[in-house]
Amino acid sequence: MTLTAEEEPGLDDEGPAAPLPRRSRRSRHRLRRFVVVPAAVLLVLGSVPLGIGWYLEHQLTSKIGRIDGVFRQLDASERPARPAPGTPGAKAVNILLMGTDRRSDVATTGDDAEAPAWVPGAQRSDTLMLLHLDGSRQAAAVVSIPRDAWVPIPGHGYGKVNWAYSFGGPSLTVATVEQLTGVRIDHLAVVDWTGFAELTDRVGGVDLQVPDTVHDSANDVAWTAGWHHLDGRQALLYVRQRYGLPGGDLDRVKRQQAFLRAVLEASLHQEMRKSPRMLYGFLDTMAGSLSVDSGWSSTEMAKLAFSMRGFRTADLRFLTAPTLGTARIGSQSVVRLDGPAGAELWQDLRTDRIDQWAAVHWRELTGDVVP
Repeated sequence: MTLTAEEEPGLDDEGPAAPLPRRSRRSRHRLRRFVVVPAAVLLVLGSVPLGIGWYLEHQLTSKIGRIDGVFRQLDASERPARPAPGTPGAKAVNILLMGTDRRSDVATTGDDAEAPAWVPGAQRSDTLMLLHLDGSRQAAAVVSIPRDAWVPIPGHGYGKVNWAYSFGGPSLTVATVEQLTGVRIDHLAVVDWTGFAELTDRVGGVDLQVPDTVHDSANDVAWTAGWHHLDGRQALLYVRQRYGLPGGDLDRVKRQQAFLRAVLEASLHQEMRKSPRMLYGFLDTMAGSLSVDSGWSSTEMAKLAFSMRGFRTADLRFLTAPTLGTARIGSQSVVRLDGPAGAELWQDLRTDRIDQWAAVHWRELTGDVVP
């Protein structure tokens, strides 16, 4: 396959990430956004009694920010068709979880947002994951799409998937992912990194294992081999690292997935469920950091959460779009996706066969070691 690149101003390889600032949330809002919030909101709300769940929904959804026009701007004739009623996948829900690399002194997500979430040409999507909830609500998958994946962007030729956000904001990002996967996206959710750090602290930190000692040259942090108990600030450093990891951005995807699982497991532990104060504080932090498409009503969110009341984190699969490794396209370092393997994954996801896909690919999934 021959790949070509069109050089775009401001979209060349990014340099080392700046060190994390030692400032309060009010003095500076770092807008690196992560995906733990929408998944955890649904799973935690779905795990509490119905009456409490509806009360929490009423109290918390007013804090969630709204993003207008995400789906209204899409060409309906270009979008993947929804599965026909009664067919596999017809009752599934697909949520695009996204973050950007823009930084701002004020919030752009949640109910306290004071700046626009998207400024043309100012940022790219930093994290991109597709959350698939199957029709039975007994299985789910989080599929990461590497930010450097080289894909067709509608109206712009080929480019890194994270360029779509810079070119056309949330709508073009949705259109790009739909074209790549053939999966109809139902909703969009964005969370900022400050809320992500606070969330980690809310659950008392998380435990993660580093198999080999690595050095983050961008932030001058050494991660020694062994188990680490991470607070919010440490967790940010862990999931943001690219430099010093053998697989670069692909290894960072593995770290993000490992962290997401750890936070979900911590948020669903028995002590959290037994303590209304602890539960509300956790959900309040999440809701205040979350923005979703304006078409996702509070009632719909509550119904979806209740439909997942029997779901457990053991039923959640963490996957990555199949790749063929990295390559150079002009000055760009890119990730090449495996077209045939990806087509198989997306087809099984569209038809609620993600468990079957994971069973076939069990060895390669369990063989991945988190760096």
